[in-house]
Amino acid sequence: MRTVHLIFNAHLDPVWLWPWTAGVDETLNTCVSMCDFLDRHPDVIFTRGEAWVYEQVRRHDPVLFQRIVQHIRAGRWSVVGGWWIQPDCNLPGEEGFHQQITLGRDWFKRHLGLFPRIGYNVDSFGHSAALPDLMAAHGQRSYVFMRPMKHERTLPARVFRWRGRPGGAEITAFRIAAGYCTIFPPTLDLVEQSLSELPSGVDDTMCFLGVGDHGGGPNEAILEWTRRLPDLMPGTRFLYSSPEKYFRALAPQVKRLPLVTGELQMHAIGCYSVHRPVKVGVRRAENLLAQARRVLATASPAERRAAQPALRGAWEQVCFNHFHDTLGGSSIQTANRPAEEQLGGAAAAAETVLSETFRRRAHALPPDPRQRLAFGNFSGAPFSDWCEHEPWLEWSVWQPDWCLLDARGRVVPHQLIAAEALMPDALRLLFPLRVAAGDIASLRIARRPAGKAPKLTGPSPAFTITRAKKLQPTAGATLALPEFVLVEDKSDTWSHNLDRFAGPIVGRAAWSAPEQVEDGPLRCTWRTTAPIGESTLCADWRRYRGSEFWELRLRVAWHEHHKILRLSWRPGARIQSRNDGISVGGLARTSDGAERPVRDRSLLQLDNGQRAGVVAPDVFSLAGDHDALHLTLLRSCPLAHHDPLVLPPHLPHVNWADQGDHTFLLRFFAAGRVTAAQLDRHALHLQQRPVAADLTRGMPFRPFKDDPNRPL
Repeated sequence: MRTVHLIFNAHLDPVWLWPWTAGVDETLNTCVSMCDFLDRHPDVIFTRGEAWVYEQVRRHDPVLFQRIVQHIRAGRWSVVGGWWIQPDCNLPGEEGFHQQITLGRDWFKRHLGLFPRIGYNVDSFGHSAALPDLMAAHGQRSYVFMRPMKHERTLPARVFRWRGRPGGAEITAFRIAAGYCTIFPPTLDLVEQSLSELPSGVDDTMCFLGVGDHGGGPNEAILEWTRRLPDLMPGTRFLYSSPEKYFRALAPQVKRLPLVTGELQMHAIGCYSVHRPVKVGVRRAENLLAQARRVLATASPAERRAAQPALRGAWEQVCFNHFHDTLGGSSIQTANRPAEEQLGGAAAAAETVLSETFRRRAHALPPDPRQRLAFGNFSGAPFSDWCEHEPWLEWSVWQPDWCLLDARGRVVPHQLIAAEALMPDALRLLFPLRVAAGDIASLRIARRPAGKAPKLTGPSPAFTITRAKKLQPTAGATLALPEFVLVEDKSDTWSHNLDRFAGPIVGRAAWSAPEQVEDGPLRCTWRTTAPIGESTLCADWRRYRGSEFWELRLRVAWHEHHKILRLSWRPGARIQSRNDGISVGGLARTSDGAERPVRDRSLLQLDNGQRAGVVAPDVFSLAGDHDALHLTLLRSCPLAHHDPLVLPPHLPHVNWADQGDHTFLLRFFAAGRVTAAQLDRHALHLQQRPVAADLTRGMPFRPFKDDPNRPL
């Protein structure tokens, strides 16, 4: 006999077409109505996840919270998910995902004495291959999802074993049929769909019922309909149940379920290239919080205890803004502004802890008669990269015989580059920096010993931009310049029913003649600008002495509607396959032209046996075919436009996504022997830079401007 587990639930988007404050209201409204519903009907069970939801009830209505607790203890209210919120399941980083689960687990254990073992992300737009290992590490072995749906991704069965990589942890995953909610009266077709695609020998399934994305849950009409189901479908058993009971019933058949390996994609490709500020904000806050955690490992127990409340609060804000409609950019502008402010607050809290803890160590260093620059590396890996810093020199002009000395008294090469401020006395230094993980390195400002310049190693940074649109170095591999184009995109915010952006090219960058703006011993830079549509591009191409990569700092003044800015790079040989960065490590993907979310980098395997790569922490979506890698930099669509609404021809009142200034920093690795580990290292260096401090403790006096007696 087939068994249908009827899952009464109330899917709630705390942010979407409303601000988060409205989500609090609906949380309270839904929970009180569901408690009343359970009181009236003692044979039914209600399912609810997300620690954030329960925390809002606990804060705003303690009496209601106690009613929920009583229903949980009576087995009438099923707690699922165990995470802080239902996040986007592609863009958070490894530490972000761990915190998402850890915060939820700690909250549920503290306030309810339990931890749900069933992951539950029924509305997220796709699911990273990193999830099975992450969930298994926290003791979660079951997962409920809905997207991608049947028309978006073929799976061998409705319920299956899922692992991210060969040899990785396996969890049991269930794909919801038709929908997680019933905004219209349910029909028998909903039940039949839930019974479809079951593996051989499996007779249990789940059918989800409940009103709305804005809360709601089952109503009396839904309950009355379910009471009639045994008569409407004889030979089928119906249970008022929960995901926990379903997976318990399924347990004897798990080993016989089909196995799926890899990511579960893709529902909404547009959500990985729209509303860039919140994506950049999440990425910045996650990296700062990771550094703050590591610097605290070097602090005293009292300092660690004092900092924990601020860091926990910051992580709660970041994890709340992992929410799939927030991080996915599909919310209204009224909801987006608070998200950006919350992420800014989380980043500021992390930066404060990082700064205070680092500076306690840096300013406790022994005195020195010379001014020093101190750099703390709390990235979790050795830092060896180029660094820029603007030391404060009392308005003094940096002299030709000044230098930087490391801890062993060796001269560190440096180059004067343009400062951020447009002032005559402002200066900025570029220099190579090495700092061990968790350590602090100091450089002293001094006169060159015996007037000797440091010996420079590695190929010269000199290069030119050729008419053939290539970067030609004096030594080393040539790099083909990428092409920047505008692609027409009339899809809605989510880009429903698309797996790629295949609109016509409606604009190309018309670059000015390149101008060399830096010609130094350590770095050379050529600048070129271009109009493209109604927007402008400013590209600084950089090459560093002895470095294997080319760096692009791209500034975009973006003023397009219904267009995509795409960077297409042809590495010089046919692309056989690629390995894209995901939340943890990388994932092999075919170069089939489909748009996919990406994190940090892409490694290209070429058919000539070589490899090429791009590090792009500021980019969140890409596609690739056998000729080129296509990075989707920006996309302009009306916010929260959902098919099938047809837009009027004139939209002067609409909030268009991502208008204004944007900056990208990318590193390109020409065809050669680059590895995924190298790309990951560069991505880490770009995002978790050393913390810097200027030290004058021990100097005999603070000099006047251009004081000839400056302590050097």
